[in-house]
Amino acid sequence: MQVTPTALPEVLLIEPKVFGDARGFFMESWNEARFNAALGREVHFVQDNHSRSSRGVLRGLHYQLDPHPQGKLVRCVSGAVFDVAVDMRRSSPNFGRWVGFELTADNQRQLWIPPGFAHGFVVVSETADFLYKTSGRYAPECEGAVRWDDASIRIEWPLEGITPQLSAKDLTAPPLADARTFD
Repeated sequence: MQVTPTALPEVLLIEPKVFGDARGFFMESWNEARFNAALGREVHFVQDNHSRSSRGVLRGLHYQLDPHPQGKLVRCVSGAVFDVAVDMRRSSPNFGRWVGFELTADNQRQLWIPPGFAHGFVVVSETADFLYKTSGRYAPECEGAVRWDDASIRIEWPLEGITPQLSAKDLTAPPLADARTFD
């Protein structure tokens, strides 16, 4: 597996080794020892989530605050998404900055989004199946969200020809200036 730090160094782009031939492919999608060695610390995942969405569905930007923060290891196993992480740590020199990558069934890329970062994605194919492992349990009392189109963050979503479809929660998420954040 190749692990590449992004412009937000704690967020890692992971490209597993894929072995393909005329029959299809094989890849190791998760290996705790290799993942922890790449991170330089231990992460234990406690929950796996799977979402299926159609073109234009935009989910996010979501995160969980202390005392139940979540790290996420995400990948797209069918279709394609544009996946985003935003630094939500006020003490960070990168507070409010974002990175984004296309994750597809074909490129097999994964993204590690550690605690302290918001996460979201938009589906850019007809449909997409999206999987993520979380390092903390879901705790609604710790849930945080920030507007997907916040003018101070300026995410460059690839929305040409796409009208974003958002949940009621995402439509009413606060701007970064009013969002609950990490210290």
